[in-house]
Amino acid sequence: MKCPFCAHQEDKVIDSRESKEGDAIRRRRQCLACERRFTTYEKIDEIPYMVVKKDGRREKFERQKLLQGLLKACEKRPIQMAKLAALVDRVEARLADSPEREMSTTDIGEMIMNELRALDKIAYVRFASVYRDFQDEQAFLSELQNLLRLRRVDPQGS
Repeated sequence: MKCPFCAHQEDKVIDSRESKEGDAIRRRRQCLACERRFTTYEKIDEIPYMVVKKDGRREKFERQKLLQGLLKACEKRPIQMAKLAALVDRVEARLADSPEREMSTTDIGEMIMNELRALDKIAYVRFASVYRDFQDEQAFLSELQNLLRLRRVDPQGS
């Protein structure tokens, strides 16, 4: 580490501790040439997860934004917050497993709809209506008919 006072390249670490947030290590150092002390911070250099939008734009994945969309779809439904958080965790884990650290909004939307379909049919239809951008009642009715068809095939709804 280069001394900020004399630019000497050698120093010794006097004290090391984790930051209050736990996301960095704070080190007190002493220059071996001028003997002045200075502080450095060591942080993990993370590559952000990215979401590829339908128009090709990329933006940083925002967990809270996804959770807000789920909360709207599940409003006044008997779904525990822990289940929604777990769903978002699974999306985030899949994103982290991706070698490119990115996922399309189409993949995210389909994953969420598959899980919501098993969790709560009303929340599923609400989410699908926004995600699939239903333009009229026919598109909405068609999605409901698909849901009913699936229910007849699997009466348990799973």
